[in-house]
Amino acid sequence: MRGIDALPVFPVTAHALPQGHLEVGGVDLVDLARDHGTPLYVFDEETILSVARDYQRAFETRYPADVRVVYACKAFANVSLVRLLSEEGLGFDVVSGGEMAVIEAADAPPGGVYFHGNNKSAQELEQAVAAGIGRIVIDSAHEIDLLEDVLERMDRRQEVLFRVSPGVDPHTHSHTTTGVLDSKFGLPIQTGQAEEAIVRVLTSRRLIPVGLHFHLGSPIFELEPYAQAINVTLDFAALMKARHGFEMREFSPGGGFAVRYLVSDEAPATDAYAQAICSALVEGCASRGLDLPMLSVEPGRVIVGRAGVALYTVGAIKEIPDVRIFVAVDGGMGDNIRPAIYDSHYEAALASRMADAAATTVTIAGKYCESGDILVRDCALPATEPGDLVAIPVSGAYCLAMSSNYNASPRPEVLLVKDGQARLIRRRETYQDLLAPDMV
Repeated sequence: MRGIDALPVFPVTAHALPQGHLEVGGVDLVDLARDHGTPLYVFDEETILSVARDYQRAFETRYPADVRVVYACKAFANVSLVRLLSEEGLGFDVVSGGEMAVIEAADAPPGGVYFHGNNKSAQELEQAVAAGIGRIVIDSAHEIDLLEDVLERMDRRQEVLFRVSPGVDPHTHSHTTTGVLDSKFGLPIQTGQAEEAIVRVLTSRRLIPVGLHFHLGSPIFELEPYAQAINVTLDFAALMKARHGFEMREFSPGGGFAVRYLVSDEAPATDAYAQAICSALVEGCASRGLDLPMLSVEPGRVIVGRAGVALYTVGAIKEIPDVRIFVAVDGGMGDNIRPAIYDSHYEAALASRMADAAATTVTIAGKYCESGDILVRDCALPATEPGDLVAIPVSGAYCLAMSSNYNASPRPEVLLVKDGQARLIRRRETYQDLLAPDMV
């Protein structure tokens, strides 16, 4: 396979220049790597915005009540990115005080922010309430106690959703499956714990229950699990209304929408997700006599995944005759741990020779002191030499967000490209950054 054959999974603006270089957002990535060094992450603004707008269009045109598209910051949180998406009218799903700090630094409206997480601290809840956050998504009975104490001290009230576990398997990786009964997330419906939480909150002076939320996992390549979980949750909503007078004014099926990592992958289109979710919700509410709630959806990976390209420089090449050729690059599991913990698969190309035919099969290894530090196993590349520039597409989600300073390595620089211009949105870390927290 040639590098240009992998273009369908690169950003929407990607193409090969006449000299064979990979261009994204009107910028030659070979030039960027030369000027900024590697490892380097490049995000294409047009790809980000086109996906965000596509999700807004797909759900708003299919759902007859209010819709809110909420970006899941855990995929990648950055001040410049939050500002960009906020200007498009998106809300934000955060799971920590740190992600809330990014939202505040970006001056995004706090009313469109949802605070998730299975073990929020009292300090984080105070931060959220003080910021005027729109929704706190209750995940446990313990959290109800904490939040009521915080609100009592601050003399405030807070709108909340309940994260319920519908007991539906989305058939994704076990590490990213979250809607089944045996999960650390959510209030199980079938055990009665979700009902207990609703009864408790309905009697609270400080908590205002507004709706239900579930999240099945990620990435989800099937549509049926959404419809199945929606029906389970609507059955529960109808029962809670009949028994306790609970009114579901807002509903969220979470996110988990898949992206195409490999050319051979087939991920559902945005319209397919929207049709499956909206039709199940509209029909389900009508059959149960429920008013249509506001619908909020939480795309994360799908908005930034394809937009990101990771660039690495080839160093050592180790050939083991009749076994394997290892091509080592200057990044690895420190900036992309997904292959190590999820057995994730990626395409790869030589950014300076996109038109060259593959000459050999190699395994792209990182520089970290772990045998499991493999980025791409058994991929076809042109004959590769030290100094070549490797580009790995679909690196925008959960790479930088899960990055570390393992082996005391600084995290990479991040650029946003558009119309032939590259803008620095995160500088490369230095050794001084790594040493700053140490007390001597």
